[in-house]
Amino acid sequence: MDVSVTLACLFSVFMFFFVATFFLLILNCLGLYFYRQWWGPLGSFFFSTTMLTSVVISLIFVFFHQLTNGTVWFIDFGRIFFLFDLFDVNLVFCVDSLSVVTSALVLCLTLCAQYFGVEYMYREAFILRLVYLLNFFATSVVFLFFVYDFFLVLIVWELIGLFSLLLVNFYSLRLYTIKAAFKTFIFSRFSDFFIFIVFFFFVLVWQSSDLGLLFTQIPFFLFYNIYIGPFGVNVLNFLGLLLALSGAVKAAQFLFHVWLPDAMEAPTPASALIHSSTLVIMGIYLIIRFNVIYEFSYLGNLMLAVLGSFTVAVGAISATFQNDIKKLVAYSTVSQMGYLFCGCGFLAYKEVLFYLTIHAMNKAFLFILVGYIVHFFTGNTDLRFMGRFYNCGIDLTFMLFVVSLNLTGLPLTAGFFAKEFLVFQTLHSDYFSLLVRTLWFFSFILTPFYMMFLNLWVVFKSNQKTVSYANPKKKLNNFKLHNLTTNLASEAVAKTTTCFFILFLFTISLFGEFLATYLFTPLTSFNNLLGYSWSTNLFNELSSVNNFSTGLANALSFLILLSLSTALRYLVKLTK
Repeated sequence: MDVSVTLACLFSVFMFFFVATFFLLILNCLGLYFYRQWWGPLGSFFFSTTMLTSVVISLIFVFFHQLTNGTVWFIDFGRIFFLFDLFDVNLVFCVDSLSVVTSALVLCLTLCAQYFGVEYMYREAFILRLVYLLNFFATSVVFLFFVYDFFLVLIVWELIGLFSLLLVNFYSLRLYTIKAAFKTFIFSRFSDFFIFIVFFFFVLVWQSSDLGLLFTQIPFFLFYNIYIGPFGVNVLNFLGLLLALSGAVKAAQFLFHVWLPDAMEAPTPASALIHSSTLVIMGIYLIIRFNVIYEFSYLGNLMLAVLGSFTVAVGAISATFQNDIKKLVAYSTVSQMGYLFCGCGFLAYKEVLFYLTIHAMNKAFLFILVGYIVHFFTGNTDLRFMGRFYNCGIDLTFMLFVVSLNLTGLPLTAGFFAKEFLVFQTLHSDYFSLLVRTLWFFSFILTPFYMMFLNLWVVFKSNQKTVSYANPKKKLNNFKLHNLTTNLASEAVAKTTTCFFILFLFTISLFGEFLATYLFTPLTSFNNLLGYSWSTNLFNELSSVNNFSTGLANALSFLILLSLSTALRYLVKLTK
């Protein structure tokens, strides 16, 4: 009796926080839309920040409750729509680790992008429209992560496409912006077409859009085929291919990636939220949510691995030859999304979710830093007109190096271990896995080069072309981020800092793997000190990866050092 009462109390508290999450999100959107003119930019910002912070706290409590109980909650509010005997729609929510982690990630990125957006565009005429569009977009994405009915997934999918189109078309008076918005709209329709075919098939066969029912019936269709004339294909392979194509368009994979660089016409805060993490991870989320189909679909997994591996190589090669700083970061995002898509093809969903979180945080922060750099150069995004940024932003210089090293995969960083876990899943003896690793090798070579080249070009290249700089006393001092270090940014300090960065990079490249091996080797004294079995299991799991990590870390360290020296040598020739 006491156990049942305790569970009922815990479920009541859990339901309170879960319902409060959606209530606060809807209240936030309605308040921003109807009272934005009365509150103004700062009032809207503080109201939205308070609401989103409360939602993140609620999600943290829900996640803690889920981890402690080890359960997945399905909350069904009953039927909301039905059409005779064709199909019915239920308002169902699924609360699992995937939905909670991705929702908390999106809301944290929204808070960062919103703070940066209000600071970056405070005196623009349409700042209020940017604030409520960012919140509408984030709310739609959170609903997508939690809903567990296919019909509701389609509705929210269309809402996300609508708000992303409005953000890309923010500066609608520019001709190139209209073209970019039109291209984004066309590719979104391709994604909607593929996912609608899957929805139509589910409704035609099961007369329901409840994902719980659909997933339980998927294994029984393992030996069913669809015939179009003399040609036939397995049902699950057919569904897996369609979902892979729909996710590939949203995740900007190979042959569908051309809309993402053009979508950089959106304001930089919108790019930091949408195109760096949120919009492109929708395709990855779609694959992970429908992972039951890919457990039985060989062709679907093959499509994911092929598209992802080619995207890794093509994105890295394209980013290397870009002169526009925002497009360089966009093609870098395309390349990194290829790792995630290819990892889904190898059924490494946990590793994909881990790398997705690491990449989203770092890439959003990189977009914010790029926004500060573009603002410093009075809106110029051409790398050939940049240089000597350290004179006015030594703090941004340091953070730019740290984020770039993490995205590059320097040993002892989170980016290195996230990539290592993904590469570890491709270590098979077949020729297809060898092809995947060969294509990934292009990214391993080129990613350190273009990231270090970006840093050194923007920060230390002596500018010889005509460009108008923003006055740091009038522009950069408005940013709270610069107040502490602007006065210290002299050329002598910058040269000393540069030498320190290179020395630090050289030291970690040579000795980083030995430090990692020492840290991740199970120490007898440490295990005896703790005395818990989980610590022994944890260190045993980590040390089991060391046999592979040693070679990978040494190879990556050599490539990073080689890329840095090559970029330095190339810049020395340019500055003479």
